[in-house]
Amino acid sequence: MQLEQLFKQLKAPNPGTLAKTMRHFATKEAENRDKIVADYFGQPAIKKIVDTIVEALLASPKLPSNAKILDVGAGSGFFTVRVAKKVRAELPESSFYAMDLTPTMLLLLARKKAKITPFVGIAENIEGSIRQAEKFFKIPTRFDAVFSTLMLHHSTRPAKVFESIRKALKKDGKAIIVDLCEHNFEEFRTEMGDVYLGFKLRNIGKMAQKHFSTVRIRKIPAIRCESSGRSAEIFFAIMQNPARA
Repeated sequence: MQLEQLFKQLKAPNPGTLAKTMRHFATKEAENRDKIVADYFGQPAIKKIVDTIVEALLASPKLPSNAKILDVGAGSGFFTVRVAKKVRAELPESSFYAMDLTPTMLLLLARKKAKITPFVGIAENIEGSIRQAEKFFKIPTRFDAVFSTLMLHHSTRPAKVFESIRKALKKDGKAIIVDLCEHNFEEFRTEMGDVYLGFKLRNIGKMAQKHFSTVRIRKIPAIRCESSGRSAEIFFAIMQNPARA
């Protein structure tokens, strides 16, 4: 109930749905989240996703040596920890932050002792989430880079997420989103807490172009997430040069 009140304070588009999603992950997936992800993708695909994100973060325009990087919808930190380790090999002074709406997931991330600052928040209002979290943690108000891996299809208003990410970025920041392409597995709503059954790439482009002047979207080659014989393709979107400061 306290979290649902927090979601209301953050003007979440549907606090009840968010609370339901949070309960799904807290009760059905939290403790086994890392194994679920590993089994779902397999190590070669996981490596490809991580490497794709890292390559984008380290590509031109270069991040500063002390870059502040945020993972939105980080969950248990499965991808956050892997990305942070590789980025820090090149940018040892970089700082990583992880935001998620499920406290149980963030506790699992904290146990990994990966020097990543976790805080509760919603993707549709990162700015407001930071203001709430600042009562307990030292968190930047703007980031050099924001990335999100397989979170967007859990959002109640994905278009709002793009606006929220843009507002959380510094003027020359970059954003990276990895998520599912459109599929027809309706059962994913109950089995995995999905709100959207993936996305058409043209719709992702339309949402992104409202807030970023440079948008590149493509499918990640040779990756299909599989579960019980079902599979859905993955897309990768990188956005730079926010259209409005």
